[in-house]
Amino acid sequence: MSYYEHFARLHQGPIPLLLGNCWDVHSAKLLADAGYPAIGFSSYALSTALGYEDGERLPFDLLLQTTRRITETIHAPFTVDMEGGFSRNIDGILANIDKVYAAGAVGINLEDTIAGETRSFQPAAGFAKTIAAIADHLSRNNKNLFLNIRTDGFLLNIPTALPETLARMRAYENAGANGIFVPGITGTDDIEQVVNATTLPINVMAIPGLPPIQTLQQLGVKRISMGPFLFSKVYAHAADLARTVYEKKDLNTLL
Repeated sequence: MSYYEHFARLHQGPIPLLLGNCWDVHSAKLLADAGYPAIGFSSYALSTALGYEDGERLPFDLLLQTTRRITETIHAPFTVDMEGGFSRNIDGILANIDKVYAAGAVGINLEDTIAGETRSFQPAAGFAKTIAAIADHLSRNNKNLFLNIRTDGFLLNIPTALPETLARMRAYENAGANGIFVPGITGTDDIEQVVNATTLPINVMAIPGLPPIQTLQQLGVKRISMGPFLFSKVYAHAADLARTVYEKKDLNTLL
């Protein structure tokens, strides 16, 4: 079974796929060694670790280099957070997807908002056409890549988050998405409605207020992402440790 086939099947089992979100080769290996069945970037964590702000400010070549080195190192499916595609036109997005595929990824996240001074929605119909073009391109070129399409109504906390999400999900499913990612959603009623509105696997993200994994499983969620929270916890601990060593002038804290 290929990594792609294994990754796709992980979205169909009775237990949600708990995706390990990494930010470099070593963190990817730690997650794989810990038993996570699939690994993927957190775009925030990767960008921050390399000294860039999130929102496609990371040079795309660095994303590719890190992807390639991770897929050469771990023995697990790897998926890449491509944010908005690192291009504002379909030809550029397709070219970037081909490069990510060549680097060994079996899946991508693509989001329907564009980062800038503020994060703004792309028109749903136009973004659905982009998804359809990507799905067609992959099919015609016999490339298997799991298209996890992110919609940001709940993340942006808009008043119409649920109906906006449901409408966009339908359009994206019809366009050829393989999964739907709804970061920011926490309410059990909202999650249940989202899950029941599509045949595609629903992905949620760790965030304060998210129900326990057991509840998410009962609601029918198929994928759970850590987002940037593992990265933030690791570096918060590292900052505390570094401060303690310096203030106490005691290296034994490290040993």
